[in-house]
Amino acid sequence: MSFFTPQRLTMLVFFLQPIAFGSWLPRIPDVQQALGLGPSGLALALLGLPCGTLLTLPFAGPLVGRIGPRHAILLGFVLYTLAVSLPALAPDPALLFVALMLAGSSISFVELGLNVQADAVEKATGSVIMTTSHGCWSVGIMAGSLVGSGLAALGLSAQWAIPLVGFCVLPIALLAATRLPVAPAAPAAPGPQRSAWALPSWALLGICCFVFGITMTEGAMADWSAIFLRDALGAHPGSVGLGYAVFAAMVAAGRFGGDRLKRRFGSVVTARICGTLAVVGAALLYVAPTTLVALLGFGIIGLGVSVGFPLAVTAAASLTDRSASANVAILSFVALLGFLVGPPIIGFVAEHTDIRLGIACLVPVLIASLVLTGRLAEQDPAIRA
Repeated sequence: MSFFTPQRLTMLVFFLQPIAFGSWLPRIPDVQQALGLGPSGLALALLGLPCGTLLTLPFAGPLVGRIGPRHAILLGFVLYTLAVSLPALAPDPALLFVALMLAGSSISFVELGLNVQADAVEKATGSVIMTTSHGCWSVGIMAGSLVGSGLAALGLSAQWAIPLVGFCVLPIALLAATRLPVAPAAPAAPGPQRSAWALPSWALLGICCFVFGITMTEGAMADWSAIFLRDALGAHPGSVGLGYAVFAAMVAAGRFGGDRLKRRFGSVVTARICGTLAVVGAALLYVAPTTLVALLGFGIIGLGVSVGFPLAVTAAASLTDRSASANVAILSFVALLGFLVGPPIIGFVAEHTDIRLGIACLVPVLIASLVLTGRLAEQDPAIRA
């Protein structure tokens, strides 16, 4: 039997996809300095990425459903490699915004193809790989960030470094993607099929509400973890970044163990175990008296939210009211909204009270997600050991 099974090929492409984008992240300060942007100007320019994603996802779902996930990955990787190289070349803030919109658009297209492909492989082989695949993605973006930092240390400019990384990864990704199996057409479900443009079904809406709390927490950790350590606990400037580092590491660890938990307990119990951890971690963070306890809270939250989005993708893709790509596109749209909405809400509360109460806003949201874990039950596919 070949070492490169459909499952391993899928995980490999998940790992390769974010490397080029990860190499962009450490170069943001360089671009900011080159364009003479202040914090608010940079924040506005960076909004191009989510804007591009939000605008593309409604169209990406029907398109991926038409051409199939493997072809979407092949086409998307080429477009993505080109687009992710553009932000470092932008000569002014307006073009930086446009370049990031194009990057966000291409990222959403290829990632949608990846999620639909992983679901198709699970259904075709009876294996469970979704959360492990997302764990590979987490490792890939960390690897890209390290590569980007290394190239910066060597003095290679962002204009050359990011395309170099992207075009080194591209042939490997295309080779792996060409060997992915073609997803079989889904059997026609009984009854009328919803249009890809129709409003979400109640089943999909429940899954979307579940994942909204998960991604809202992820966005909050990305934007506010360092500020929490600084303002609430007076952490040293050299250690304020540890909060997100611990959180991200535990997200990756949780995703690598998530498929094992799902095989043993099923989607709902796995989601409830992790959801409970997320609530406990957020509550611990609110009362944390020291930096060490706060880091423990960040780690518990990371484990708690790690499997939420992958489990939701599988549940949404398993609905039969319309194509998997259309349902996953809607789910991805709502997940991104959660990621974007969370940080401003916390910032508003923190400005009028303090950062501890801002972070405490995550507790009721995570409890709501915990209550909604039952929405994953009907979509739990049969699993072979």
